[in-house]
Amino acid sequence: MAKLLGNLNYTLLLSTVLLLVVLFGYHGDLAAQGAHFANGIFRFLHVLCGIMWIGLLYYFNFVQIPTMPKVPAELKPGVSKYIAPEALFWFRWAALFTVITGLVVAMLSGYLVEALTLQPGSRVIGLGMWLALVMAFNVWFLIWPNQKKALGLVAADDATKAKAATTAMLFSRTNTLLSLPMLYCMVTQGFLGGA
Repeated sequence: MAKLLGNLNYTLLLSTVLLLVVLFGYHGDLAAQGAHFANGIFRFLHVLCGIMWIGLLYYFNFVQIPTMPKVPAELKPGVSKYIAPEALFWFRWAALFTVITGLVVAMLSGYLVEALTLQPGSRVIGLGMWLALVMAFNVWFLIWPNQKKALGLVAADDATKAKAATTAMLFSRTNTLLSLPMLYCMVTQGFLGGA
């Protein structure tokens, strides 16, 4: 068991096989319904990518940022050179795929334009979508470029690195601030209505 679960690729492969067993065991007959089935698959992918994105956002804000000042100087490169760049890779791509799959779900469900234009009945999900779009913009165009400088992935002097680290942190905190209303809008639209 340790050999199987000790390897992330094997674990993910096994998880995918189990997913397919459950998917086709319970919903295989729906595959012929085309768009309805695709909507379900994209909803699943949207939630999966969203968990990765917001999970990493919370990791950065609840674990890494508050803990780094306590880490001895000789150990900090372990985080800044290895852990943070890898986490930022998954963070930014999860953000992008969360947005893409969410837009596909909205399109397949027939409310994409209504939500993005905040029309009655779709305002709550629309607000959630706009908050997510702002957050994804922050990830790709404000957090990531500044993190590259702060982590030394691109050349920058010490003053620029320090300023970039602060800027990246502030926009990461901005995304944390926006995450609760965004999640509320995404989750409650179907149950409490869209205003």
